[in-house]
Amino acid sequence: MSIITDIFLPLALAFIMFALGLGLTGLDFIRVIKQPKDFFVGAISQIILLPVIAFILISIWPVSPELAIGVMIIAAAPGGVTSNILTSFAKGDVALSVSLTAIISLLCVVTVPFIIVTSLSLLGLDNITQNISLTSMAISMFLIVTVPVVIGMVFRKFASNLALKFEPIAKKISMVLFVIVLLGAILAEKDNIVSYFADAGLITLVLNVVIMIAAFYIAQLFGTGNSQKKSIAIECGLQNGTLAIFVGTALFGGGTYVVPAATYSLIMFITSLFFVFLVKKI
Repeated sequence: MSIITDIFLPLALAFIMFALGLGLTGLDFIRVIKQPKDFFVGAISQIILLPVIAFILISIWPVSPELAIGVMIIAAAPGGVTSNILTSFAKGDVALSVSLTAIISLLCVVTVPFIIVTSLSLLGLDNITQNISLTSMAISMFLIVTVPVVIGMVFRKFASNLALKFEPIAKKISMVLFVIVLLGAILAEKDNIVSYFADAGLITLVLNVVIMIAAFYIAQLFGTGNSQKKSIAIECGLQNGTLAIFVGTALFGGGTYVVPAATYSLIMFITSLFFVFLVKKI
């Protein structure tokens, strides 16, 4: 499995982020300045509320430290690129969804290491934090997350016709890569997968459902409209599972640490499709 985790996983994540960059323009960032309210509601829900809910759950739920850390890793991850597609299906604000995915994906170079290290400290797992370098983690994520996004944007800027033709193909390739990474994480633990899913499946289901409901009603209180609250709820519910698996593998060697990312990634599509069905006509 070392070839998959050491070579394929980082390359797959880099390509997925490159595909995200292909769909971005400067307007996606300017829009945040012009309409900051909904963006900040979504960003706070994603970056602060989701990890807080996750930490509360692992504090009261009888899970092993490894699974608890895994839950925090998936909670720290930015939104997944498929959130934009599902937002469209739900008749939500796709532009807002794209802006949230883009900017939080870039910010995750800072937010993910901070959330993980803070969680380990609060859980009393300081012996683990001693082996983690915030700087090296941030540099690794910058190279595999930020740089490919920027390359994708530059490609879109200077070869727009080619980029527009390749973007839908790149998104399909990204989905295939995501499935391969997810299956790889599951197969790596095939001997223990039933017990792991029994341990992590329910808590990740609860995390996913609670954050979507909480984000939906917070956006209803502080956002500007129905399409925006749909976007924010979906963005918070759909996480970048490939990034979470990469972080869990790079920092902790995979295994039990990536199981919550795997269970969450499987669950989130089912719950999100159900959510889209419920809110489509709102």
